Amino acid sequence: MMSRSYTNLLDLASGNFPAMGQPRERKRLPRVMTVPGVISELDDDVASVTSDVPSSVVQDRIIIVGNQLPVKAKRRPDNKGWSFSWDEDSLLLQLKDGLPEEMEVLYVGSLRADIDLSEQDDVSQVLLDKFKCVPAFLPPDILSKFYHGFCKQYLWPLFHYMLPISGNHGGRFDRSLWEAYVAANKIFSQRVIEVINPEDDYVWIHDYHLMVLPTFLRRRFNRLRMGFFLHSPFPSSEIYRTLPVREEILKALLNSDLIGFHTFDYARHFLSCCSRMLGLEYQSKRGYIGLEYYGRTVGIKIMPVGIHMGQIQSVLKLADKDWRVEELKQQFEGKTVLLGVDDMDIFKGVNLKLLAMEQLLKQHPKWQRRAVLVQITNPARGRGRDLEEVQAEIQESCRRINETFGRPGYEPVVFIDRPVSLSERSAYFTIAECVVVAAVRDGMNLTPYEYIVCRQGVSGSESSSGSSGPKKSMLVVSEFIGCSPSLSGAIRVNPWNIEATAEAMNEAISMADSEKQLRHEKHYRYVSTHDVAYWSRSFYQDMERTCKDHFRRRCWGIGLSFGFRVVALDPNFKKLNIDQIESAYIKSKNRAILLDYDGTVMPQTTINKTPNQEVISIINTLCSDVKNTVFVVSGRGRDSLGKWFDPCKKLGIAAEHGYFMRWSVDEDWENCGQRN
Repeated sequence: MMSRSYTNLLDLASGNFPAMGQPRERKRLPRVMTVPGVISELDDDVASVTSDVPSSVVQDRIIIVGNQLPVKAKRRPDNKGWSFSWDEDSLLLQLKDGLPEEMEVLYVGSLRADIDLSEQDDVSQVLLDKFKCVPAFLPPDILSKFYHGFCKQYLWPLFHYMLPISGNHGGRFDRSLWEAYVAANKIFSQRVIEVINPEDDYVWIHDYHLMVLPTFLRRRFNRLRMGFFLHSPFPSSEIYRTLPVREEILKALLNSDLIGFHTFDYARHFLSCCSRMLGLEYQSKRGYIGLEYYGRTVGIKIMPVGIHMGQIQSVLKLADKDWRVEELKQQFEGKTVLLGVDDMDIFKGVNLKLLAMEQLLKQHPKWQRRAVLVQITNPARGRGRDLEEVQAEIQESCRRINETFGRPGYEPVVFIDRPVSLSERSAYFTIAECVVVAAVRDGMNLTPYEYIVCRQGVSGSESSSGSSGPKKSMLVVSEFIGCSPSLSGAIRVNPWNIEATAEAMNEAISMADSEKQLRHEKHYRYVSTHDVAYWSRSFYQDMERTCKDHFRRRCWGIGLSFGFRVVALDPNFKKLNIDQIESAYIKSKNRAILLDYDGTVMPQTTINKTPNQEVISIINTLCSDVKNTVFVVSGRGRDSLGKWFDPCKKLGIAAEHGYFMRWSVDEDWENCGQRN
């Protein structure tokens, strides 16, 4: 049955859909040329740009594409223009440390600020010149439906296993939001196309906001070297298959050369979806996982991201002298601090953590007046009724716990609902005996990694943990977060089990110091060696390996809409020419013609598989030529094939994959499976 999802990407990308405004045509940025010639403006109706010969001047460059650029924009005090600075917390900026030093890095993404239409050209030029950033400006109507609509209200909940059972629970699929998602990806692709040198550049696309971008780029550049990394969970096939545009997104991702996931589970779910919905099977060779897709091998990369060690260590050098650390030590003197650091999100399990703290104080009265849970909650990125309900529940739990167990000078829950800088966050990590992460679903979550490094401190200075002795730390983490498998010394919990989580918290803060030290050392060895540079270096090297044969293969782009794909063939492959076939047919003295049945003689989509009179007539015409030996080859049973082709007296049939064979109607069936 034909899917009712939007099937004409070419029309959709061109803006031919209802309620979508076409963005104003802007001045294009210059692109780098490495071979003589003229580069067209690559309008939508231009065929895919390819070349069989690599460029003569090779300059390693990678284009990093994300929803947001790694820069901060601030309006100048005089309200005349903008000032920009690097966002040091951005993963897209941090991953540069793992790329080759000589490699040029260019960024494509949107800005968090609302730039007026009249200022966009000037802002684009400043960002390109000073930051090597190319901004994608989304019209307000598309931006709202793209980000707050399809991304945050539909994809984000679905990828975190939340189905829109009712209109008030999650977001129902809205085709106008999907159209905005495609339109936004189209705008991002235009910005990439303006600056790309397709034969020398790599493109690395990030996260679920841009999952159909690979199709736009692959349509233009068949041999483009392109990778995609998903930073959120990828749900099981039973969840993903509820997505009305499930096949469109899968096929778009498969236009990448390498697809990355944080954990094996996420990759396994993706492979399962490809198998069940597209009929694709993966292969594992020498430790690499690949999907064969129309002659191309799409690599699957499993590598959890790490933290930026240099950034945290530089903060720690300041934090040792910072008054905030000493102030916190005085504030919580004599107390055992458990710490939570989460975004305000419906999947972070903050209220479950508070309930576990409440249960801890009930089950183990010894911790009353001694244990304190400090919960830092970053501002929400999304919006909606579900989020408002979670916020209300958290506030109510904090009030109830503090009223029940609080005493003068003792507050069991300290709730911090404001932005907290990395420096201040590091100070809290320094004084915390245990970090608790109770997310019910999370792509990765780097909070435990940051905590471990902060507890280790910086060598050569006074320890961040307040002691020059052995370093120690403890973690209670949800089994449903991406970093959980890499933290073998953490106490893993099911956050839905409040009693078990409370017992895990008690075990963590009651554990002997020697055991805490051993677990900390194991964790620190892993975190310090598997940082963000290690992750990006590994992904880039695998992208190089996956794309190394791109310019040796012959490629054809076929299909429309999200059915577009590149067929890659061996260099020695020659496309059949009708005139040559006809000439060879006429000149030949003997011809063997083997016809597959399903998909050749009869279409795969036909319900009635009985050959019609036209098919019978064509086959009889072929058989009437004495030079021809014609066979129908099929996996179908001999009885059905024999009945259907009874009018074709001279036709040979190989039934049941060749187990039975008959040379003509007048001859008996031969059992080929019993021959020696």
